[in-house]
Amino acid sequence: MATETLPDDRALRIARRERALEQMAIHDLDLLVLGRQANVRYVSGTPQLWVAGTRPFGPICVLERATGEVHLNSTWDEGVPDEIGRDRLYGLSWSPFTLTDVLKSLPASVGARRVGTDALSPTFAQLLPQAFPNAELVDGEPAMRAARRIKTDDEIVALRLAVDVAGTALAAALRELAPDSREPSLVGALMEAMTMVGVSTPATQNGAWVTSRDHPWRRASEDGRIRAGDLVAFAAGALAGGYVGEVGRTAVAGDEPSGAAALFGRSKSLTERLFAACRPGAPATGLLDAYREAGEALPPMPVAHGLGMGFDSPVVSADLARSVAAATLEAGMVLAVTGYVWQEGVGAVFTRDAVHVTEDGPVVLTSVQGGQ
Repeated sequence: MATETLPDDRALRIARRERALEQMAIHDLDLLVLGRQANVRYVSGTPQLWVAGTRPFGPICVLERATGEVHLNSTWDEGVPDEIGRDRLYGLSWSPFTLTDVLKSLPASVGARRVGTDALSPTFAQLLPQAFPNAELVDGEPAMRAARRIKTDDEIVALRLAVDVAGTALAAALRELAPDSREPSLVGALMEAMTMVGVSTPATQNGAWVTSRDHPWRRASEDGRIRAGDLVAFAAGALAGGYVGEVGRTAVAGDEPSGAAALFGRSKSLTERLFAACRPGAPATGLLDAYREAGEALPPMPVAHGLGMGFDSPVVSADLARSVAAATLEAGMVLAVTGYVWQEGVGAVFTRDAVHVTEDGPVVLTSVQGGQ
């Protein structure tokens, strides 16, 4: 896998765009004005430069429902799909007034009745009504969430590749685990393995930590040093081809401490329950129930969240009781499913697996070897 320079495969990007257009029809949107990177990539199929880190909303991509045309904020055409064309690119600018003038000049701007955006800064909340004088501005994020929630067959292939990259990185870190190794060195091995296969963008940064024997959620090591018998959790996340792959495992440094085997057994039992809950038509609350049925305490992190071009829905957490109660799992979803069990005096076992919800039952996409 090489560092990204080309647009996404044609079949992949066209199928995604069709899903977005279907949701525009369902939500009665004439235009979508997108600024969130995952949404821009989903609709355009274009790898973007200079978008790392936090930034305010900007109209990076416009999708027209009537024509299916995409207008993209890009000064160059490298990596831009042929169907977008140079005539539908508009240059980078620090001035929101310049970008507003670009939107005003779009043929569909005057006739648009409903325009959806995936976010708005105070500045663009004032300026966008000038660009679309006859339109109602509405929240377009529900349409994009609905489009992204169910994965196409080509997206499943892309997600498998991202999960494999994360698994390769995690396996490399596992090989470096030993008493007297250090957490930063393990994270370094993880990142190095990722870049060796051409992926230089991690989706997570907290790649390895010693679990506490005294507290269920805390890190144990203040100096980053790993001692014999420590249970060390690994979390690898890779952004590859625009898709996020996540894998989590736990391994013992040196000889297993007393009680570790039983703890790993509890982890396996919980994971089996979690996987079984990933079936179409099942309530998302079933993933929370799996913890209760296994007799395990719910962790502070989400038990599951959608995987895709970012953090997709649903997000299954005890802290989001209302939204979880309203969510139903559907065939085509891909979930990052998290298992977490702890035993005083031993430590914690953390796992994270990518699970594809299919009509025939859950399909685990994770294939990393080693750890638990």
